[in-house]
Amino acid sequence: MKSFFWIVLSILFVGCGENKPTESKKTSDKNIVSALKQKLEITNERVILLPEAQEVTSEWLAYITAQSEIENFRNYTLNDVIANATPITEIMQSLMETLPPTLQSNAVEARLGVLVTKAKILQQLAGKRTLDPDQIAKTAQEIPTEFNNFKIQLNELFLKTLEQFEEELDSIDNDEPIQKAKPELKNRPNKRLPPNLQRNRNSI
Repeated sequence: MKSFFWIVLSILFVGCGENKPTESKKTSDKNIVSALKQKLEITNERVILLPEAQEVTSEWLAYITAQSEIENFRNYTLNDVIANATPITEIMQSLMETLPPTLQSNAVEARLGVLVTKAKILQQLAGKRTLDPDQIAKTAQEIPTEFNNFKIQLNELFLKTLEQFEEELDSIDNDEPIQKAKPELKNRPNKRLPPNLQRNRNSI
């Protein structure tokens, strides 16, 4: 009888032990589902391109698409980020592959490389069987920031160097005396000839 009691007791203990991990997993799954519904928080900073840079990017389809996708980030939840992880990667790759010759520089290409890398990491995180909302959110938040850095680098291509500014100032300074001298020449009165010379000239 005692043996039977201990057998039943052991079965109950084993059963309780098996239920704990299951209940813990259910709680964890609920937390993940709830976290994935949260809206993505990204930087509010916006980098405005210089007119010269805008002139190039206005005809660059990949850039226009990427800019539109970055704006979508402001309304994305983590679920939206996961659903769009693959298209985001494709957009960033297209951006790097179609870079116009006028924008090609080591610095710009380096920024594009960072964007593509971040997008690929996001794609990998979104494809895992067990999702990590915190890691997905962190990586997704970095993409708009890196896009801003990319735009800053585009602007720097068109910023004049200090030497160029000095050259322009020098040319302006050199032109001023000439411009001031012209009115003086125009306003200079005509010298009249002496009377005797005027008579001689009239007689010729």
